[in-house]
Amino acid sequence: MQEFDAEGGDVNAAAVTPQTLTPEQRRKQVRDEWSACLTRLAETRDKSEFARLFGYFAPRVKSYILRLGMPDATAEEVMQEAMLLVWRKAHLFNRTKASASTWIFTLARNQSIDRMRRDKVQFYELPEEEPDPEQRDMGEHSIIAERMQEAIATLPEGQAQVLHLSYYEGKSHSEIAEQLGIPLGSVKSRLRLAFSKLKAHWGEEV
Repeated sequence: MQEFDAEGGDVNAAAVTPQTLTPEQRRKQVRDEWSACLTRLAETRDKSEFARLFGYFAPRVKSYILRLGMPDATAEEVMQEAMLLVWRKAHLFNRTKASASTWIFTLARNQSIDRMRRDKVQFYELPEEEPDPEQRDMGEHSIIAERMQEAIATLPEGQAQVLHLSYYEGKSHSEIAEQLGIPLGSVKSRLRLAFSKLKAHWGEEV
């Protein structure tokens, strides 16, 4: 059985990987290895394969859900639900149509949208044709991060502060309230206002 390193790669394969591999080739190798892992899960229902997938993708899926605008506690629940769907629907995965990461993030995206619509929560929806943030070019990542920082800089200090703690540090609403010494309701209202202003800011640029 293959062993995977912290970056999602096959330890044995990594040992013999030529140094001439480009970053894109390395990313493709990692994607292929996770797709193979998901395929084995579908075929064998081996819990150890699921454990590997969960260990690698769960924190990334949660970060993705948080970026959609979902509160930390709810994002944790939806992440768990999405990863449970990975276990239940693994037999539907077809590596010739999508990579494991794209397939998993698509499940997470759909699960998030369903939850947010049910809760009537505003959210930032990534384009349907590109649900997997890990597939984005690093240059695009840099541009998005820069635009987000510029947008946050337009917010009042109190709103920017709670947004930073929630978005970048992944703190729950109660943790933010305790750290800043403000009521929980104030944290929620500041985040709600901040997301509303960011949505308007980004919408104007599209």
